[in-house]
Amino acid sequence: MTPAAVPAAWRDAVAELVEAGHRTGPAELAELVSAAAAKPAATISVYLTDYQQRTLHPLSEGAAELVNGSPAGLAFTTLRTVRADGPALRFWVPIVNGTERLGVVLAGFDDGADPASELAGCRLFAGMIGHLITAKSQYGDHLERVRRSRPMTPAADLLWSLLPPLTFATPEAIVTAILEPCYEVGGDAFDYSVDGPIVRLAVYDAVGKGMRAALTTATTLGAVRTTRRTGGDLESLAGAADRAIRGEFDDARFVTAVLADLDLRDGRLRYVNAGHPAPVLFRHGAAAETLDQGRRPPLGVEPGSYQPAELRFRPGDRLLLYTDGVTEARDVSGTQFGLDRLVALAEDVSQEDLPAPETLRALAHTVVDRQAGPPRDDATLVLVEWSAAAADRAVP
Repeated sequence: MTPAAVPAAWRDAVAELVEAGHRTGPAELAELVSAAAAKPAATISVYLTDYQQRTLHPLSEGAAELVNGSPAGLAFTTLRTVRADGPALRFWVPIVNGTERLGVVLAGFDDGADPASELAGCRLFAGMIGHLITAKSQYGDHLERVRRSRPMTPAADLLWSLLPPLTFATPEAIVTAILEPCYEVGGDAFDYSVDGPIVRLAVYDAVGKGMRAALTTATTLGAVRTTRRTGGDLESLAGAADRAIRGEFDDARFVTAVLADLDLRDGRLRYVNAGHPAPVLFRHGAAAETLDQGRRPPLGVEPGSYQPAELRFRPGDRLLLYTDGVTEARDVSGTQFGLDRLVALAEDVSQEDLPAPETLRALAHTVVDRQAGPPRDDATLVLVEWSAAAADRAVP
C-alpha cells in the first residue's frame, strides 16, 4: 500500500515547530504545539510518560491516562496509531525521539477530513515534537516535573542525569533498558555506545545504597566512558574503573558489572564479567546459553589475570543483562524471584512479539509488582537484540 501523502499544511506546521522552537523554552512547548497545529486545523494534546512508564501525563491541562488498559497506552506500548474513544475523529499517535518512547499525542481532526492523509501529517508532526521534547528538557525543569509522579531522591536524580536514552536502534539491532525503582534508584546503572557496527554495553551495580552508591556508580561511568572514547578495549575499560574507584574512595567500595562489545558485522560478542550475575542469551525465543565466562573480581578490586570471553550471536538472538535486584526480589512469603522465573517470564513475553522496549517494561513491572512492599534493591534490565525486524518495530 502506498503511504498517504503529507498535506502541505502539516509540512508548514512542522516548519513552524522548527523555526519557533529555536527560542521556545520547556514551559512554552505546549503553547507552541497548539499554535502550529492550527495550520492544518487540528487539535493536538501532548502526553508524556512518567519514569515508571505506568502513566501518561498531559503537558498542559487534562487528566492523566494509564498506560495499561487505555487506548492512549496501547498507542504508547505498540507504537501504533489508535482511534480514541468517542464519536469525534480523534487518534492517539505515539511520540518517539529516534526510537526512545516519550509519550503520545491526542490528535483531533474535522469530521470531513481524510484520516489517512491527516494521520500521515500528524505522525510527521509528532516526530518533531519528540525531537523538541528531548532538546528542550535540558533548558528547564517543566518537562521533568510533568514526567514525575512523585519526588525523586537526589541519588536517583544524579544517576538519571548520567544515563543514555532507554532505547536506541540501528537498522540491524536494538538496545533497550529499564531501571527500577525509578524514583529511589541509587547504585544501579546501564550504559551503551553504538558506533558504526560496534555496540558497546555495560550494566553496573555499586555496593551500598543512596548517594554513596550513586557516587560510586557515577565515578565508574565516568572512568569507563572516558577510556571508551579514547578507543580503549574491554580490559582497558575495566582497568580504568578499578583505578578510579580505588583513587577516589578509601573505604573498599566496589561495583559489579558486565562490559561487552557486540560486532554487528559477524555477531562476535566479547565480554568481561566483574562479579556480576551472568547474562542470558535467548535464541528462537528460548534461553540458549548463560554467559558465565570472562570472570574477574568486581570493579575497584585488584583483578589479577583474566581473559575476556567470546561467543557468536546469530541473527535474531537476544541478550538479557540484569542486576541482582531482579532475581533477588522477594514476594510476601519471602521467596526470591529467581533466575529461573526471570528466564521463564522472558520466554513467555517473547512469544507476544512486542517491541523490545515493551518486552522489557513487562518484565520489569512483573518483578516490581510481585514484591511485598517497596523494593529492597535496585533492579536493572538491559536487552540487546540483533534483528532488523526488532529494530523496525521500535519506530511508529
